[in-house]
Amino acid sequence: MTNTIKKMMRKHKKKKLAAEKARLAREQGSTGREHGENSHNGYKRSIVKKTVLIAAVIVAAVTAVTIYVEKRSYHNYKIVKSSEQEDVVSTSYVEMDGDILRYSPDGVSLVSDSMDTIWSETYQMQNPVADVKGNRAVIADKDGTTLEIYDKSGKTGSVTTSYSIIKARVSQSGLVAAILDGGDDTWIDFYSTDGSLIAENQTKVDDPGYPLDVAISDDGVIMMVTYQFVDGNDTTSYVAFYNFGDVGQNEDDRIVSGYKYEGVVIPQIQYLEKGRAVALKDNGFTLYQGSQIPKEGKTVEVEKEIVSTFFDDDMIGLVFKNDNKDKQYTMEVYSTDGNLKFKQNFNIPYTTIKLSGGNILMYNSSQICVMNSRGVQKYMGSVDGTIKDFFKIGWNRYLLVLDSGVDVIKLG
Repeated sequence: MTNTIKKMMRKHKKKKLAAEKARLAREQGSTGREHGENSHNGYKRSIVKKTVLIAAVIVAAVTAVTIYVEKRSYHNYKIVKSSEQEDVVSTSYVEMDGDILRYSPDGVSLVSDSMDTIWSETYQMQNPVADVKGNRAVIADKDGTTLEIYDKSGKTGSVTTSYSIIKARVSQSGLVAAILDGGDDTWIDFYSTDGSLIAENQTKVDDPGYPLDVAISDDGVIMMVTYQFVDGNDTTSYVAFYNFGDVGQNEDDRIVSGYKYEGVVIPQIQYLEKGRAVALKDNGFTLYQGSQIPKEGKTVEVEKEIVSTFFDDDMIGLVFKNDNKDKQYTMEVYSTDGNLKFKQNFNIPYTTIKLSGGNILMYNSSQICVMNSRGVQKYMGSVDGTIKDFFKIGWNRYLLVLDSGVDVIKLG
């Protein structure tokens, strides 16, 4: 009996011990899982913190570099490439989508920013003038009858006009508009990229006026024309928008919108990016918006006499004379939605001012000045030789056309 009781007690102790081991194992397993989860979560939090820290460092570094680049000014330049064999007397140069369009009365060529020839074409003109938009170009024989149309691959079309050419403009899609002198009347002709005639419009001095400038939307659907006529004793300007798509087919002369400005001269108009257009007036400028029926947007008017204007797809600049002897000019630069970006006085004796590659360039026959889009002067200095032209062709690279040849320069 005693042995039986002892056996039963041993079995009970074994079961109790097994149960206790199982409980300890469960607790240890639970603790291990919690520890593993906590370790994993901690690892994830550490990774996130490191990622945020790295991103913050990168943003700070980029910001610091941007501020440094924008604020940095240069005191000299070095010549990267020089070409003294250029016929700079009869040759002109214009930037074309990262390359350089070089043209003369005998022909045209596209060259890289290192002055290596990409392609060349010949023609005969007396007074060639070029207009470039993006990777498209037109060269017109002013007062002649020849138009040549190009893209980055070479010639796409050629036109012999019926009347003498006053002005020609190209769109980003390669369509061309030309103002022609027909004697008593003028004509505005519209051509496709291959030179075939799309439309022609005869204008009279009294209706709608004498055309001063023409511009084309990027898609080639809208042609913008500024006219000038005398209404009584006042000079009046009229800006007309012609639609050559479906929207304009039922409108008189395809004019879908037009705006009169009494006592104002509008010598220059331009299509900008994102369907915007601008009319540069003798008292400011007006912006327009609309892909099919352009409407008036913001107008900026000034009281002082405007002595220079300049613009690109992002900015519009006006220059006035002021009474300050130390700084005789005032510059106002606006975004293309009409908001003032900056205003400053300066005293640079320029003969040419323009926007090129996002920089404001000013120069005369012997001096060049470079400003960035915030009005910070990057470089001001004299040049050996007589300056014919100057424009930006790349990051911190410029083409300097002199009477002695052509230099590619880099500010340093």
